[in-house]
Amino acid sequence: MRLNVLVACAFVASVSPAFAQESDEIVVMADKRGDTLAQDLPLALNVFGADDIARRHVEDLQSLSYAMPNVQLEDIATARGIANFTVRGVGVNSSILATDPAVGVFVDGVYQGVNAGSITEGFDLQAIEVLRGPQGTLYGRNVTGGAVLVRSAAPTDVFEMRGRVAVETGLNVITEGVISGPLAEGVLSGRLALYHANDEGWFENDFDGSQFGENETSIYRGTLRFTPTRDLEFLLRAEQGFVDGDGPAGQNHALFDRGSFDFAINNSGYAATDWEQATLETNWNVAFGDGVVTNIVGWRSVEVPWSADIDSTPNFTFHTRVLNTQEQWSEELRYAGTFGIADVTAGLYYFEQDVLYIDERNLSPAAVPGSGCGPFDAALCRVGGGQGEFSTAAAFANVDWRLSDTLTLSTGLRYTHEEKDARISRVRAATDNLDGPLVVPGEGVVGGSIDDRTLNFSDAPYSLSWNDASPRVALQWRPNDTTNIYASWSRAFRSGGVNFRVASLGTATVAQPPRTYDAEEVEAIELGWKQDFAEGRGRVNLALFHNTIDNMQRETNVPGISVVQQTTLNAGDAVIEGAELEARYALTDGLTLAAYAGYTHGEYDRLFTDFTGDLIIDERDLALEIPRVAPWSYGVSVDYVTPLAGGEVSARLAYNHRDAAFYSDNNVGRLAEADMVEASIAYGPADGRWSLAAYGENLLDEATWGNDTIIGGGSPPPTFSPLNKGRVLGFELRVRY
Repeated sequence: MRLNVLVACAFVASVSPAFAQESDEIVVMADKRGDTLAQDLPLALNVFGADDIARRHVEDLQSLSYAMPNVQLEDIATARGIANFTVRGVGVNSSILATDPAVGVFVDGVYQGVNAGSITEGFDLQAIEVLRGPQGTLYGRNVTGGAVLVRSAAPTDVFEMRGRVAVETGLNVITEGVISGPLAEGVLSGRLALYHANDEGWFENDFDGSQFGENETSIYRGTLRFTPTRDLEFLLRAEQGFVDGDGPAGQNHALFDRGSFDFAINNSGYAATDWEQATLETNWNVAFGDGVVTNIVGWRSVEVPWSADIDSTPNFTFHTRVLNTQEQWSEELRYAGTFGIADVTAGLYYFEQDVLYIDERNLSPAAVPGSGCGPFDAALCRVGGGQGEFSTAAAFANVDWRLSDTLTLSTGLRYTHEEKDARISRVRAATDNLDGPLVVPGEGVVGGSIDDRTLNFSDAPYSLSWNDASPRVALQWRPNDTTNIYASWSRAFRSGGVNFRVASLGTATVAQPPRTYDAEEVEAIELGWKQDFAEGRGRVNLALFHNTIDNMQRETNVPGISVVQQTTLNAGDAVIEGAELEARYALTDGLTLAAYAGYTHGEYDRLFTDFTGDLIIDERDLALEIPRVAPWSYGVSVDYVTPLAGGEVSARLAYNHRDAAFYSDNNVGRLAEADMVEASIAYGPADGRWSLAAYGENLLDEATWGNDTIIGGGSPPPTFSPLNKGRVLGFELRVRY
């Protein structure tokens, strides 16, 4: 059932985030110095401040997916929270735990080691920064596309309370509360933030007419700020979260129109994310170079189980259950200071994680939907996975040399040593004794929960390592305070590894052996121009980029062994290039227009694998489009603010477009073209104690889906295409004391 909410509103624009008025004054962490504004840096980035996040009603990073040029911040939709981010055409298509991201997510300075569970509700945030292009020198591996920096709000020195209640179509009820203030005047302050959302489900399952998409989220975050001296600060953050709900709304495009929200599945599945994390950040002001020594220690544990109706039909053909678990800890020690004409940033970094992945594929029509493999379907139930211990150690340095009052040369280098130890269990039937028994008998193994299963990781263990040097050189020209012209060259790498999802049919003649894949390297050239004019009322930012990708990693999705066969490999070399334009102009003190446009083009230079399935690598393969490279993305917006009845009315309206893009490497699966319209109106008194808003998202009710996995032959072929929500309307009340 859908709740139809009447939103009577004037409309507010989704102002391009690099130009949102309060964002102009936000100090960003992109250069790890903590004293720089976004417009002053020689790189392309967008920053969303706390007020901008509130005005946009951002629930998680996906809420910003259509807000920037050449940026896609979306999950795979197979299970909530599994990021498949793409920036400038560099990204991933994968729900496999061992596949490293191409766009790194950093929360309060701590890298999130896996895609699974890296998208969670973003509440009580100070800022979100999206860095476009490789960021290997300062941020390390797995940022070949870019980096997303999320900062939670810190404790305040004065007492404050905040609350929010939102009601959206679904029905989805969201509540959050924050209390912050001093615990010991001038020495210790604290902040407690709580979040809860109960979504009854936006969809309707045509299989039985039931409401579908139920999801409940609870998050608890506590922060302490200890300042024993004026020059020493400790920030301790701890967070726990729980997400539990239905599995994906799988649409089979052989049965249902791609432009509709119709689907019919007999297995509702499930999707959950449970996590705990803690971060200790230390900042010490030192006389040496008038600098700051920062140390960030982080720990995180996450578990992401999910189950889905992969055939996406009312019949039992192919169901799956998957378990992802990961535990990580990391430490970064860095220094930032100034010596004459040189601004120096240098540091050491260490990261390690343990991961476990279990993949169960149930092909038995006798099983109860959603229950997993039963006691009489051993030949039709296939289970496999992998486990690994990964570690990374690095040293990095960056120096900005002020050659003159207008010219700055930036040089940087990061050296990384990475090790990966992994063991694999092929996805195979219990009757396949090729490598020994699949499941060690034990309590709850047959028909039990997937985490009760004990896999025989009998395939040969893998011990892999890489050494990498990621340099960056940039030249910046500032002829005046309103002009920033720059050129940069950089290199970054994405980790290699072993495929954790390796299938076989059960005999030695068709068994697919596990295979390794090498690191992916990206060399990037970027030219940029940032210009303010009309005494700050206008702004134009332009960036041109050219990326050369060696050993491009692809996860191929083709029908085959165990219904669908996915293999991660080094597909070849490619070039991706394009341009980005962002502009804003304040027509009056209360009326601002903004626009952005991005263009991306990619093509293969050389291929090492056959994508077309004709067993040869030829021009047909080279002519294929690179997945997730949407040629055009653009948007326009208007923002209006006016005083009314002792308070202020703000309104916004935004239109954003993204072209269609291929999902699969053989260009059969395809992601939808989308036109997103968002609008809202809000009123609050002058003292800022409360505000009331009505808003709408995806007002054109566009149907989009997170992946388009081909699971059989025919025209159109059967697919597994999990739907994203369509139109969402809501009301929101915020209070502050």
